[in-house]
Amino acid sequence: MTFLVLLLALLVERFSRWRLHIQQDIFWLRLLDRVETNPDLAGDPRRALFRLVLLSALVLGVLLALLSLPLYGWLALPLHVFVLVYSLGRGDILTELKPFREAWRRGDSEAACLAAERDLAVGAKESLSLLRRVQGYLLWQAYQSFFAVIFWYALLGPVAVLAYRLTALTGEHTSLPALREHSVRLRHLLDWLPARGLALSFALVGNFGAVFRVLLRYLSDREVPAAKVVIEAGRAANEGLEAEVLAGEAGLMTLDELWQLLVRAGMLWYVVMALAILFL
Repeated sequence: MTFLVLLLALLVERFSRWRLHIQQDIFWLRLLDRVETNPDLAGDPRRALFRLVLLSALVLGVLLALLSLPLYGWLALPLHVFVLVYSLGRGDILTELKPFREAWRRGDSEAACLAAERDLAVGAKESLSLLRRVQGYLLWQAYQSFFAVIFWYALLGPVAVLAYRLTALTGEHTSLPALREHSVRLRHLLDWLPARGLALSFALVGNFGAVFRVLLRYLSDREVPAAKVVIEAGRAANEGLEAEVLAGEAGLMTLDELWQLLVRAGMLWYVVMALAILFL
């Protein structure tokens, strides 16, 4: 059923607007607000994180266990798909990049900078740095929106992916520094393995030697941020990204090449998971 859920989630994400209706965080944000205004929980970030993330995951686990009993577990299929789609990243990467791409195509560096700051939360003072940061944004957003979620679902199921997304949401939305610090630390642990798995995929579908050197540098380093691993590996996988800034269409081609790299890595992951289900 795992591979079927992954296929259904991909179809929902790519070819329907259900994702917009499923990814409603309003109830969880209300829970976050109650936790932050509770003096006991606000002063104890571990308890707050348990309430926001682990308790929700445990409730989901109990519900899935109950639905798995009748009809050989097929009643749980819609819930699996729902949780997986909900746990994907927010927004649409390609849509968010459109204003930047249009400004960059016509050579308007000021408009490109404004679009990157407004839509991508990416800022830079000069063109080369801006393009590099947008390349990094594309790689990281694709990883945290899709690859990390798919990895944990294939490995541990919907409970793990819900915990991953709620941990990310906590770090992004909480106003409590201590709670943010604990959630960021937990997410760093959750990102360690899938980030290196994606980097290995880049080596297999891109420039193997260059990516392998990046992997050797960070393979056993527990402190390096996952974003650094993913971005450096993705850039290393595509030759030519280290060249001078490319204006107009030439610069946009580097983003297209990175997107194709991500597509190939995604196809590789699905093929590997299909083979694992068939033969293991």
